[in-house]
Amino acid sequence: MEAFLVSTGVVALAEIGDKTQLLSLVLAARFRQPWAIVLGIVAATLVNHALAGAAGAWIAGLVGPAVLRWGLALSFMAMGAWALVPDRLGDEDVRAGHASVFVTTCVSFFLVEMGDKTQIATVALAARFSALAAVVAGTTVGMVMANAPVVFLGDRLTRRIPLRFVRAVAAATFVLLGLIVLLAPPARSDLLPLVPPPGIEPGSSA
Repeated sequence: MEAFLVSTGVVALAEIGDKTQLLSLVLAARFRQPWAIVLGIVAATLVNHALAGAAGAWIAGLVGPAVLRWGLALSFMAMGAWALVPDRLGDEDVRAGHASVFVTTCVSFFLVEMGDKTQIATVALAARFSALAAVVAGTTVGMVMANAPVVFLGDRLTRRIPLRFVRAVAAATFVLLGLIVLLAPPARSDLLPLVPPPGIEPGSSA
């Protein structure tokens, strides 16, 4: 449950004013089919963040606890700085063509999310928590929480959101996560010495 709640909150905050939220606003204004757009966001996010989460879990199994701790801490702190930078959306980011609104949303959202801070956050969260499904579910819910109101209400909502304040809260949240990872005591299994197999004395050679 912790992995789900942390992932939901972190991504929902980071998504405010993000490039993918701007994309949601553009798609809503262009197509006027909010349910198709929201379903496209859910589908694209699930696939994108499942891949990102799998990458994070793979990285966690590849490196040692100390390297993972420092890597995650520095990653979260770097994302804190990144969260303060306003995003911009180019015309080329909307892949319209002749596809349906759902497919257009899926393709556009998936591509714009590649390398975005919410995708990188998913990698880090999956590496931090040993609960891939909970992390992906949480980040997907966070994306929908941030984007669905924009799709249905448009710029009537975005004009009322203090983006500078939200970006500052998101940045502080990422930095706090980095400090928690860095200062948390090591897992008990990392501190205990290896127990030799029965019949072998400690320090003896095989």
